[in-house]
Amino acid sequence: MPIHTEITELSEIYASGRILALDPGLKRIGVAISDHDQIIATPLELIERRSWKHLLSCIKSLIITYDAKALVIGLPLGFEGEETEMSILAREWQRKFSLSLSIPVFLEDERVSSYEAMKRLWISGKSPKEASKLVDSESAVVILETFLQRLREQAE
Repeated sequence: MPIHTEITELSEIYASGRILALDPGLKRIGVAISDHDQIIATPLELIERRSWKHLLSCIKSLIITYDAKALVIGLPLGFEGEETEMSILAREWQRKFSLSLSIPVFLEDERVSSYEAMKRLWISGKSPKEASKLVDSESAVVILETFLQRLREQAE
């Protein structure tokens, strides 16, 4: 499957179907899934970061389980939009997933996703300790919600 980057390419998956999102981290990978109508994003269990083979196996399993139609990977750019060590990793994952999966793989700017996720968790009454355990998957929710909003805007 080719690498997808342009917003105009988003409309090809807009109609319906679940979308899987990842928040890449150094130790854990946050995961979220949309509903079939692409309105609601829900956090899933974290994936512990091990080998590429382990990650690919987990993602393939999730794609089958949820019948996901696309994969979105958070792109952690610096605050000025500059590349970071983690954004280079995200681009590499996009390349590898595009070669290994039969669904389109997109990147989504996630500069403030962790901040937004922590804010949501604190507002919901989570303690700092609880929030730190949930932040990666909640960040994946934020990334997916941003992507879904872009899909809706593209469809208008």
